[in-house]
Amino acid sequence: MKSTRTARDYMANDVVVLKPDTELHRAMRVLLDNNISGAPVVDGQGNLVGLLTEKDCFKAAFEASYHKELTGAVSQYMSTPVETIDAETDIVEVVEHFLRDRYRRFPVVADGRLVGQISRRDVLRALEDLW
Repeated sequence: MKSTRTARDYMANDVVVLKPDTELHRAMRVLLDNNISGAPVVDGQGNLVGLLTEKDCFKAAFEASYHKELTGAVSQYMSTPVETIDAETDIVEVVEHFLRDRYRRFPVVADGRLVGQISRRDVLRALEDLW
């Protein structure tokens, strides 16, 4: 089944992003202040280069427990490569991605650049609209 709706139609446009050189401690504060479990990491041109998640921060904190210091840049701890959804992907295909993978959200890209993010909740909204 195909629809006329795409990821672009349901994605969030106002995505909190991090830079690779952001200090990890500051990045953790960004996640906490924005009540989010992860954020895409983009370079100076807006290209997606990684994803920093709570789990990545847990790993860093665990390592720091041995060294007694939580330091380093986001680039040292972020997850790569990042699984993404193209902005023009049919929403039914997006549902299939969520059914296949354990992720709760995917960065949405167009021409390799981050343009948004789509979550399970966004897809539920899309399904409600379709049916």
